[in-house]
Amino acid sequence: MTVQLYDTTLRDGSQGEGVNFSIQDKLLITKMLDDLGFDLIEGGFAGSNEKDTEYFQQVQDLELKHSTVCSFGMTRRKGVVAKDDTGLQALLNTNTKACTVVGKTWDLHVTEVLGVDLDENLAMIADSVGYLVSEGRRVIYDAEHFFDGYAANPEYAVKTVQAAQNAGAEIIVACDTNGGSLPERIVETLQAVAKELTIPMGIHCHNDCDVGVANSLAAVDAGAVQVQGTINGIGERCGNADLISIAANLAIKKGYNVLNGQGVAHLTELSRYVYELANMNFRSNQAFVGRSAFAHKGGMHVHAVNRIARSYEHIEPERVGNERRVLVSELSGRSNIVAKTTKHKLDEDPTLMKKILDRVVDLENEGYQFEASEASFDLLVKKCAGTYEPKFQRIHYRVNVETAGQTDPLTEATVKLKIDGDGPIRHEVAEGDGPVNALDTALRKALLETYPNLESMHLVDYKVRVINSTEGTAARVRVVIESADQHHVWSTVGVSENIIEASWLALVDAVEYKLFKDEGEIAGSGD
Repeated sequence: MTVQLYDTTLRDGSQGEGVNFSIQDKLLITKMLDDLGFDLIEGGFAGSNEKDTEYFQQVQDLELKHSTVCSFGMTRRKGVVAKDDTGLQALLNTNTKACTVVGKTWDLHVTEVLGVDLDENLAMIADSVGYLVSEGRRVIYDAEHFFDGYAANPEYAVKTVQAAQNAGAEIIVACDTNGGSLPERIVETLQAVAKELTIPMGIHCHNDCDVGVANSLAAVDAGAVQVQGTINGIGERCGNADLISIAANLAIKKGYNVLNGQGVAHLTELSRYVYELANMNFRSNQAFVGRSAFAHKGGMHVHAVNRIARSYEHIEPERVGNERRVLVSELSGRSNIVAKTTKHKLDEDPTLMKKILDRVVDLENEGYQFEASEASFDLLVKKCAGTYEPKFQRIHYRVNVETAGQTDPLTEATVKLKIDGDGPIRHEVAEGDGPVNALDTALRKALLETYPNLESMHLVDYKVRVINSTEGTAARVRVVIESADQHHVWSTVGVSENIIEASWLALVDAVEYKLFKDEGEIAGSGD
C-alpha cells in the first residue's frame, strides 16, 4: 500500500519558535523534498505575507519531478460570497495545482471563535471547497480540531467533513490540532468517521503529548492514506509529527510504500539539511537520523555489535543514511578501542589497546571527553602507536585585549611557530572578534604558506563547559571545537584552567587532524 507524505515544514514548521526560512531556503527545501519523493509540499499561507507570495511565484520556475506544491488557506469569511473572498482569491493567485483549505470542526470554535451559527459554518466549508474545485483546483480539506470536535459533538463533526466531501474535496485530513489525543482515540474516531465518507482520509498530528509519530502510524493502520507533518518535527508549541520518523517507520517497520521506495535512504541527509537551513542545532538523540541513534559506548555493547550488529541495533543505520559510531570514554572496554582503531590499520595488539584505553581514562580524569571529539581521539591513537609527528611546534603565543572609551574591545593574537621539524619559524599577528577568533586567525596565517589546504577549513561551532565548578574562577574548562571542510566535519577537545590554553589545544588538534586527513594518514570520517 502506498501512503502519501504531505510536508508542511515551510508553513506549519515555520511557526515554530526561532524558525525563520528565507525565500531561498524554502526553494532549496522544496527541491530536496521533490528529489526524495515527497508527494505534496505545502509552501505557505496564501496571501498572508510577502515572502510566501514571492515563494509561490518563484517555485513555478522549479522543474519538480514528483512533488505537487500546495497553497494553504482558510474557508471564506462569514457573510461573503466565495468568489469575493480575499483569502480564496489569494489561493487561486498562487497558481498551485492543489489547495489545502482548513475549516472548523469543533462547534465550540464555530460559535465562540468564529462567531457564526453551525449552519453558516457548513456553508462556509461547502462554498469554499466548491469554488476552488470549480476553478480547476485539487482541494485537500484539513478538518481543524477534528478529534476534539468529534468528542464534543460527533454528529456535527461528521456534517462538516461531509460538506467538504460533497463540494468536491479529494481527501479529508483529520487534524489533532491541540495535540492532545492518544493513539486509541485516533483509531476509534477515524474508523467511525470513515464509514460516513466516500473519499479517503488523512492525518495531521501535533506533538503536545509526545505521541505525534505514534498517532500518525496508528492512523495509517486505521486506513489513513496521507500523513501530514514536518521535517524533524519542527512547529508551533511542541512541534508537529516528525515526517523523518514517520517515513522510516512506515517503510522499514510496516512495509508501506513511501518516497518512491528510494528516499528513505536519504533521511539523515534531509534531516541535517533542514536543521542547517533553519539554523537549529541537531538533536543528537533523534530517532533514526541523530548522531547518537547508532552510537555505542558500553564495552559489552560494542563487543556484541562487532560480532552481530543487530544484537544492539534495531535496523542497519545505512537504511536511513546514518552510520554506526563507537564512543570512547572511561566506560569503554577493549572492544571499543579495537573498533575505533580499525581505520588506523593497526594490528589488534593487546598491549597497544590497553595503552590507548589507559590514556583515555587518565585524560578523562583530567576533564577530557572523547565521545564528541573523535578527531582528538584519532590523534591520541597516533601518539600511543608512535606514528605521530607534529606538523608544527609552538614556540609561544600571546593574546591581548584592549578597550578605549566606549568602543568595542580590540583583540590581537601573536603566534610564533616552528614548522615541521627543520622548517622555518613563523611569527604572525592577527586581530579577531574575540580571543579565540584572533588566535585561530593568527595560527592559520602562520601555517597557510606551508599548508595551503587549510584555506578550505573553517570553524563550525565552539563550546565551553566548566568541569569542576566548585573551584570557582580557577576551575578547569573543556573547550570543544567543531571544524569542517568541503568533505568532512570533525570535533576536537582541549582542557585547561585557562580558557585560552584550552582553546589553543583544541585548535591545534583541529588543524593537525585536517593535515593528517588530507595526507591520508587518518581516514576522513571525523565525527
